[in-house]
Amino acid sequence: MEYGFVKAAALAPKIRVADPKYNAQEIIRLMKEAWERGARILVFPELCITGYTCGDLFRQELLLREAKAALLEIVKASAGMDGLFFAGLPLEVGGKLYNVAAAYSDGELLGLVPKTHIPNYSEFYEARHFTGAKEGYAYGEWPQENPVPFGTDQLFVCADMPGLRVAVEICEDAWVPDPPAIRHAMHGATVVVNLSASDEITGKDAYRREMIKSQSGRLVCGYVYASAGEGESSTDLVFGGHHLICENGSLLGESRRFANETLYADLDVERLVGERRHFTTFRTDAASRSYVHVEYGMKPHDAPFGRFVDRAPFVPGRKEEREKRCEEILAIQSMGLKKRMEHTNCKSAVIGISGGLDSTLALLVAVRAADSLGLPRDCVTAVTMPCFGTTDRTYRNACELIRRLGASLREVDIREAVNVHFRDIGHDAGVHDVTYENSQARERTQILMDIANQTGGMVIGTGDMSELALGWATYNGDHMSMYGVNSSVPKTLVRHLVRYCADTCGDGRLSEVLLDILDTPVSPELLPPENGTISQKTEDLVGPYELHDFFLYYMLRFGFAPDKIFYLARQAFAGEYGDEVILKWLTTFVRRFFSQQFKRSCLPDGPKVGTVAVSPRGDLRMPSDGCARIWLDQLARLAEEIKTTE
Repeated sequence: MEYGFVKAAALAPKIRVADPKYNAQEIIRLMKEAWERGARILVFPELCITGYTCGDLFRQELLLREAKAALLEIVKASAGMDGLFFAGLPLEVGGKLYNVAAAYSDGELLGLVPKTHIPNYSEFYEARHFTGAKEGYAYGEWPQENPVPFGTDQLFVCADMPGLRVAVEICEDAWVPDPPAIRHAMHGATVVVNLSASDEITGKDAYRREMIKSQSGRLVCGYVYASAGEGESSTDLVFGGHHLICENGSLLGESRRFANETLYADLDVERLVGERRHFTTFRTDAASRSYVHVEYGMKPHDAPFGRFVDRAPFVPGRKEEREKRCEEILAIQSMGLKKRMEHTNCKSAVIGISGGLDSTLALLVAVRAADSLGLPRDCVTAVTMPCFGTTDRTYRNACELIRRLGASLREVDIREAVNVHFRDIGHDAGVHDVTYENSQARERTQILMDIANQTGGMVIGTGDMSELALGWATYNGDHMSMYGVNSSVPKTLVRHLVRYCADTCGDGRLSEVLLDILDTPVSPELLPPENGTISQKTEDLVGPYELHDFFLYYMLRFGFAPDKIFYLARQAFAGEYGDEVILKWLTTFVRRFFSQQFKRSCLPDGPKVGTVAVSPRGDLRMPSDGCARIWLDQLARLAEEIKTTE
């Protein structure tokens, strides 16, 4: 696959206990089927070549010989199939019996990884048969040209995707306090596979799921867990074939239990590598000589992309989680403002209210902060400043919002002051250019600052993170404040925060006003209305915010290149935006993101609410004169490719 993705599969053949030849044919059948569907990391269960439940049959020499012969047959059948495959079998080495994961690819056995932790409790009495492995590795002889390493300390490294480094655990290894996966990850493994035979008892599936999710998150890795299913002996236990594929704490896929189905998921190796690079406390010793690096090949190929790409990555999809997130963010914003007001001993919070989304959210946060300080809500001075572009709808909503929330309403009509300013600087008021627009924004900021002086307060900034990323703010106008409560809240999330307040405020009239504000087009209202309605719609000028927030998330959160962001956006917005539209606005985003950094370099303080923020003091320490050429060049090449395929 492309852009750092690799399709993984967890498979559970319906085996016959102690029949390696039959089991090998089932493994080969499923292996070919999964490979043809584009999977390149295939994981079969623990001891699947013989069956996990052989009991004392593991002492039979014939069974061990047949298992080894079956492995050779499986390896041979993989000829012509690139990727990395794992199957489990019992194997005698040095006079001891080991529970082993065999790694193979394209007709060659790559390595043999023994289980480290051998359980000896009631239902799993493996210690009766198997020896636990020690750390390290050695080479053994097999009927092939290359020697085969045997041991726990192996990394299987893809020559065609260097970031893909796979290590192995076997069942119980994941359940102990110090699982081998920790050591593997610290030596550079980005994906851990687990060949398992975990029985089903009431509630165990939930524990297993959370354990694997947590392990993948703590180790910042992909984790492919394949468990034995139907076919194992049911003398005392039942095996459900419960497969799990996780990535950095997220569950990518989970199989149905008791179905022996194959589970597929697309792992994003590039994302994992980027995450580790970002978290400097995650330290690896990828060059350690204590591990053997076994190389295999994986040619580029087209495979169906089956990974869900959220079109609104800043917004939780489930209602319950979204509501919880909204309440948490409002609490963070209001507590940040509360602390700043306490520290500065300020008597009021001054906010410019336009009747738009951002200033509405800032006002909601400010009254929460006043409540938490035990101050009357009228300590919040909400100022409406109508001018040339103000419409009746936004003006009415602004005034009604302020009244319903109990803040102090103050109105300052700035038309005359702006016209005087135009005369002072010799600007023709009939020319509706950037000077015409920004003069209004700066006049408003001057008024707010002066009112803050009058009231012993501070100006609360209303601009959101999406606007800051695009530089869609007037320098020393709405760009400036004394504390910016929305500075790390993206526009797509602002909408949900305001809707949450509308749904939970308990005031029918306030809810109506908030819902009407939500229905109002996003606009700075700096140009005269047309027939009484908003003439200047932000998204017509800079592009849809849902696209820009998507671009912002993947560029800053994971450091993805434009071509990969474009690839993901095509998946997320398929059927809504065509390739040309996505590419157009992605180019706009990159160009503006670089050219407008100087505005972000001097942002006021503001609370961080999520994993992405643009504060120059923490999350985005970017030079104001950084060059965007290599990013824009890549986008230009994509544009040419689109033209040639039309």
